Order: sequence, then C-alpha cells, then structure tokens
Amino acid sequence: MRLKSLYLLPILWMLVIFISSATPYDNQDVKPLLSGLDLQFLYPYLSWVEFTYHSSIVSVEALGIEGFIEFFIRKGAHVSVFFILTCLFFISFIKNTQWNRGKIYIWSIILTGLYAIVDELHQGITPNRTPYVGDVILDVFGGSLALLVIAVIFRLQKKYRHV
Repeated sequence: MRLKSLYLLPILWMLVIFISSATPYDNQDVKPLLSGLDLQFLYPYLSWVEFTYHSSIVSVEALGIEGFIEFFIRKGAHVSVFFILTCLFFISFIKNTQWNRGKIYIWSIILTGLYAIVDELHQGITPNRTPYVGDVILDVFGGSLALLVIAVIFRLQKKYRHV
C-alpha cells in the first residue's frame, strides 16, 4: 500500500507546476534580481545571438542582458520541471506496476506530454501569460532527456553489476 503513495509524487509536482503557471508573468519576473548583478561582461559573448521565439526577437539588443538571461532561465525551467515530472512518473510506474521498462518509458513521456499541453492551455487563461506550442516541445524535450538519463543509469548499473 505504501508504494501506491508514490503516485502522489507526480500529482503533487503537477500541482506545483499548476500553481506556477497560475502566477502572472509580472510576479515571476527575475530581471529585477538580475539587474542587481553586473552582467555587462557577458555582452561581448552574447551580443551576436539573435533568434525568433513565439514571434518575438530574442537578443541582448532587444531584451537587454537581464531579459536575455531571463529568457534562458525561463526556458531552462520548462526543461527541468518536466524532466522531474517524467522521473516521478517513471518511479511511480516502476515501483507499482509489472510493466516492462519500455512501456514505462512510453507512458511516462505520454503523460508528461499531455500535462505539458494542459499546462500551456492553463497559461492561456492566466493574466499576462500566453500558451505556446514551443514550450510544449521544450517540456517534452525535458521529459525525453529524463528518460535518456534513466536509460543510461540502468545501462551503467547493468554493466557494473557484472564486473
């Protein structure tokens, strides 16, 4: 019965994501924190980077050094938060089912992807937030990265178990 409580881990983590997504952009702005740091030394290294994301130019010139770094912090948060969610799904399934690892990988990434879609739809009804399919792609990338790390860990365990 105690192992079944592991299913609470991804549910609780989804609640954390939900609360974060319900927070308006202005309340999550980290630029004021970054402006307290002297980041101008990064300008020569980052000034050449420019691309479009969600119909907006992302560059040091367009966003300022603080806004540019904040963009990558936010997108890194997408990857890392959904990396964790996939790991929690995986742990819940491996401890509570008789499924083979392949099936666990598939269901972990499917549920992560579905929740990523739900999360973006939720952002669509949150003030100053917009849903974007690119963020879903980042979320699924984070989940896929988690599965890759898990697969490597299993492979290393198998390799060193036989040494």
